[in-house]
Amino acid sequence: MGVAGPSGAGEMIANSLRKRRLNGELYERDPKVEALIAELAILPRDELIARAEITKRSDPGYIPSECLVYFIRASRRDNNEAWFERLYRILIGRVLRSLPKESSDGRTESLTRGVVRDQVFSRFVELLSADRADYADKLDYFEVRFDGALASLRRDAQEKAWRDENRSQPLEYDEESGELSPEVEAAAGAHDPFAASDFDDPAYRSRLDGAIEALPIEQSRIIHMLRQGFPIDSKEPDVMTIAKALGRSEKTIRTYRDKAFATLRAAMTNGDER
Repeated sequence: MGVAGPSGAGEMIANSLRKRRLNGELYERDPKVEALIAELAILPRDELIARAEITKRSDPGYIPSECLVYFIRASRRDNNEAWFERLYRILIGRVLRSLPKESSDGRTESLTRGVVRDQVFSRFVELLSADRADYADKLDYFEVRFDGALASLRRDAQEKAWRDENRSQPLEYDEESGELSPEVEAAAGAHDPFAASDFDDPAYRSRLDGAIEALPIEQSRIIHMLRQGFPIDSKEPDVMTIAKALGRSEKTIRTYRDKAFATLRAAMTNGDER
């Protein structure tokens, strides 16, 4: 790939990716992304930046993050740090908006959100920095499916955070009312295994944590993500949801959630009777 001119964003043809799938085939960008890269590459840089700053995905001028990753990676051949910084600032802003929101209330689950946020952010910056020095094929997935690649980083960070917490924290509460989220409240039914009063008993929490870990892996992940305050679905395209993170439909997530809560209710009720 050649060096961009003083005002253009780059060449019209995107270079091939290098990372291979398990079957040996190379990763490939979506054809629509390839075509858009070619269109954007001949735009003046200020015009490309103006479009890159559009945050609504429904806007006709919106540039997918896969394209931004491409232009950031291509900029290492341009020897123009100012251009790199402009693109980098926009992409990092998108990453931060997709991560768990920070909170200052001091609750452990809020602190865990901050840990996940920091770990994902740091890992993504690390990958960009490595690619800046030499081609890092781990970034190829971000050019193929940016949201999925970011969700993978989040899952890794969340699982590490859960292990570090010894899996002993209660569900996320609504920050304004102090009550459990509507999704959890509805699914829990008459017997809510996450009722706040029950968490005063360490033995109860320990049994509940054991019951959660005994769930099928996907149900367990859904419960853990509910604990961290992730919504099952959202009308806002930039909000990371459980459905997006796990690559499932909203209906499937709700079905798994209901099965998980039914299992937990039964497990905790049986435990109370012993």
